[in-house]
Amino acid sequence: MDAAIDSYGGTRATWLDLSTGINPDAYPIPPVTADAWTALPDRNAHAALVAHARRFWNIPDAAAVLPVPGASAAIAQIPRLKPAARVHIPTPTYNEHMAAFALAGWTATRAADDAQAQAVVHPNNPDGRFWTAADLTAPMRIIDESFCDVSPDRSLVHVTDQPGTLVLKSFGKFWGLAGLRLGFVIGDPGLVEQLAERLGPWPVSGIALEIGARALADTGWAEQTRTRLAADSDRVDAMMTARGATVVGGTPLFRLYDVPDARVWQHGLAQQHIWTRTFPYSDTWVRLGLPAATGWDRLDAAL
Repeated sequence: MDAAIDSYGGTRATWLDLSTGINPDAYPIPPVTADAWTALPDRNAHAALVAHARRFWNIPDAAAVLPVPGASAAIAQIPRLKPAARVHIPTPTYNEHMAAFALAGWTATRAADDAQAQAVVHPNNPDGRFWTAADLTAPMRIIDESFCDVSPDRSLVHVTDQPGTLVLKSFGKFWGLAGLRLGFVIGDPGLVEQLAERLGPWPVSGIALEIGARALADTGWAEQTRTRLAADSDRVDAMMTARGATVVGGTPLFRLYDVPDARVWQHGLAQQHIWTRTFPYSDTWVRLGLPAATGWDRLDAAL
């Protein structure tokens, strides 16, 4: 957004940022206790969050659960849990997984059966592809489910009781609380313990522990949100296809389209202070997130 403002003017308040996959109607922040602000996070708050996470995602008893300061913090550290070797990351996908493995000395391989680690985004960013447990065959398997809470029936969290498996969860996407910096790593207890040691004590704030526990306990909000997101993503599809775009895929949190020239579409919308996502590997793909309630008419007029 800062780069877009530098190029096209305006202020952050005047822009409609559709370049993310963040739920624009975030979970309502509940009141928090004074201790959440003034005391170091305690064991009880941590245990309560983990208990709610286990219930919400139906996590196997044998799998460990570690709250982390955002999924990105885990992504940066996980490649260092094993000696650097070969990693298989199907592309196109979220670039930070390969960047983290490369920084830790790993090399990419196109063959899954030649890899000591695999990382997949499930559903994939940007095309929404889902994977199966059978697709994951390497000794260490990272399944990034940052966008999977819109489709809980497709989650692979049930395989986290298998050695070498780690599932990542993000609070910034489905709950729309990206600024809370809360995520979870679920899976192999040995790997989770190593990750916890790398992150050190008190990695998650007391505010995040308390709000996260409240949100995970609110299953009614989650069900209503899934219904709304599905309807809103259909609405964006209708707007885009009416202007000649073709749906490539995506999730209820972001949509991917094929257009004649993605840079032209991005530039035209940016001139009206609406920011979208394009990709260095495609001249025709453009990705849009969902607008907030006040942004629908503006997006329609801009298109």
